[in-house]
Amino acid sequence: MPESPMARKGRVGPETGSLLLEYVLKALLVAGLCELVLYRLISRLGMHLSKVAQEYVAVEYFLRGASAIGFALMNFSAILVFLVLFTFLFYKVNGLLARPWDHAVVALGSLLLALTVVFLLFPPGMPGSIAYNVLTLALVWTLVIQYCRGNPAATARALALCYGAGVSSWLYYQISTTTYGWLGVASSPPLVHEISRLGEALMVVATALVFAVYSGFTVRSKNRQQRRRTGQFVATWAALFIGLLVMDGVIEIFDPATAQYVRQASQGIGWIFQMGMGYTFYLPFALYMAGLLFWSYAVIKQVSMGRRAGYGLALMFIAGYALQLSHLTLFVVVGLLLIVNDGRIDARESVGRLFPVELPDRPMVEASGVS
Repeated sequence: MPESPMARKGRVGPETGSLLLEYVLKALLVAGLCELVLYRLISRLGMHLSKVAQEYVAVEYFLRGASAIGFALMNFSAILVFLVLFTFLFYKVNGLLARPWDHAVVALGSLLLALTVVFLLFPPGMPGSIAYNVLTLALVWTLVIQYCRGNPAATARALALCYGAGVSSWLYYQISTTTYGWLGVASSPPLVHEISRLGEALMVVATALVFAVYSGFTVRSKNRQQRRRTGQFVATWAALFIGLLVMDGVIEIFDPATAQYVRQASQGIGWIFQMGMGYTFYLPFALYMAGLLFWSYAVIKQVSMGRRAGYGLALMFIAGYALQLSHLTLFVVVGLLLIVNDGRIDARESVGRLFPVELPDRPMVEASGVS
């Protein structure tokens, strides 16, 4: 017999809302990562490969194509991060994923979304930029406090505080320099460069804390296999970095010219990441590489487990340190929201309660020869 309208309505199921968030987050992660590589890294590398591009047409076409695709992905990821933030605020308003201080998060997040839309339509002046950064600073620390309240572990709180202080250092740089420029003050704000460098160092420290909190490796575990895996991981990367240092010294002894070439290549890699992610690389290059490896492992592990924290950590890394674009600021906010409201993003989440369904009073019988 044909399905009744009530039965068809029951097929919507409670997983509708969670499926929307799951697919949007996956699309945002892929789009944001591709935008980072194609637009902020490769396309900007083309500014220093102009001679090579003139000599080889294929290189020129590759750089042009990467820049065009990356720019389109930047707009696409901006739309997706806007949608994710709106979805989270919608959940909070309806009492789902409830945490302390949610009223402040909803108020500040809604105002940030509204300002973002207004500034996209009407580019802001210096006062508007100052207000936007101050609002971002308030929202970031509200989320940091939420995370600390919900995670009593010392390493987890240290992670949130280090990352919040790192982002705040960049926001202080932006707010102070913009304010001085608006007021017409020619001198530099107090300790602006020192605080900016301190913030960059704190971001690097945060990558190690991410590994400590989210990697699953621990030496305190009673599980022998887990302790053995932790020891193998530490030994492998320690041997790798010691090997790199030894290799640099050996090359310096036998061929100083080659050693200088290798160091220049590493500086070039640092320049690419500086342009794309805002790191100045005043710290030893090995620390940045270690942070990248720690962060990447934690992200891959959490994403493979289907945890929101994995997507949040990925977005926080993709945003980088210098938040010069509005969608990068939203990446940071959404990333913090995801780690604060950690959990599995699958079709079995309770967020489907936003979409109530009416199930039939009696089981539906399929029409396969039954009258």
